[in-house]
Amino acid sequence: MTDDTPGIEPEALQAQIDAGESVRLLDLRNRDEVDEWHLAGSGVSLTQKPYNRFVQARVTGDLDEFLADVEGEGPITVVCARGEASAEVAAELAGGGYDARNLTGGMEGWARLLLASEVEDAVPDDGEADAELVQYRRPSSGCLGYAVVSDGQAAIVDPLRTFTDRYVADARERGVDIEYVIDTHVHADHISGLRELAAATDATPVMPAPAVDRGVTDDVETVADGEELRVGDLSMEAVHAPGHTTGMTAFAVGDALLTGDSLFVDGVARPDLERSDDAAAFAIDLYRTLTERFARFPDETVVAPGHHGEGATPDGSGTFTALLGDCRDLPVFALDEESFVDRITERTPPRPANHERIVAINLGRESATDDDAFELELGPNNCAAAPADD
Repeated sequence: MTDDTPGIEPEALQAQIDAGESVRLLDLRNRDEVDEWHLAGSGVSLTQKPYNRFVQARVTGDLDEFLADVEGEGPITVVCARGEASAEVAAELAGGGYDARNLTGGMEGWARLLLASEVEDAVPDDGEADAELVQYRRPSSGCLGYAVVSDGQAAIVDPLRTFTDRYVADARERGVDIEYVIDTHVHADHISGLRELAAATDATPVMPAPAVDRGVTDDVETVADGEELRVGDLSMEAVHAPGHTTGMTAFAVGDALLTGDSLFVDGVARPDLERSDDAAAFAIDLYRTLTERFARFPDETVVAPGHHGEGATPDGSGTFTALLGDCRDLPVFALDEESFVDRITERTPPRPANHERIVAINLGRESATDDDAFELELGPNNCAAAPADD
């Protein structure tokens, strides 16, 4: 590896993927690693070849043959776990006249990418007291979080521990104080930043009362169905939304509904992560959340979910949102309760990696270093049920 190895930063590559550009990837990781977790998008062509195949091709001088079946158009972006082997391969290919570049930092570097975009027309702004809803997106896992900002104050919803410093810096840049740090439920796919961000900003940590009842060991403020939190001139109303977990709570703010892990733009949450033996009962709760508890919200409500699917494309403003009326057109909404329960309990994806330990850490029963926490949550989130159109 040399200092002049051609490379592309994760944010620049993600921008190309989001724009639907042709992106040709050569992933050097083992097949099972690639199958479990990889970059995806409408214009992405992915070819998996283990690093040892490259070594053999270099020894025999058969790089043309090595690259012959690498599909797609445009530069070859070489990928590995941490950007080291891929840097070596990209440098060798570029030196041989091939149009190749390295994904800087590899998949680990991609996992450290957090993007922020304003959700348009979600909260009222009278031009005097600025108000906005900002969506935070971690492309590597599809995790979505939010900053509710109004009149010099902010609430951060579903923060990720890995990005604690980022939320602090963003608040400072906006000139606002973080008043609340909120988890919509006990997460099973990532390490929550609730404790760390609250400690770093002297903000009030908030969790739904039923979530705390699962055994949260920290001193947090609880919020119940119908209660409100004030952020500047904005009100955040807690909306009990069980189904994914007993404590899952959405928040209505302005013209938006922060649905957490209940309703996504292209599907619904899975019901089996809190207690797999009670998945059917949780599925009934989820059905009633979608069809009864959310029924009072008009079709024009902006759904701001807690996750997006693999390879999904953001809208023109760079966010993953949808109108509630469009979500109500999803096939699952046409099912009766019994059919809905059968559908989402019979076909569930693999559970998030390390989910039992992640839950224990988020409850406060176990601890982890920052490095361990980052490693535990690498990979896809797997918090959704089977695709809505499957």
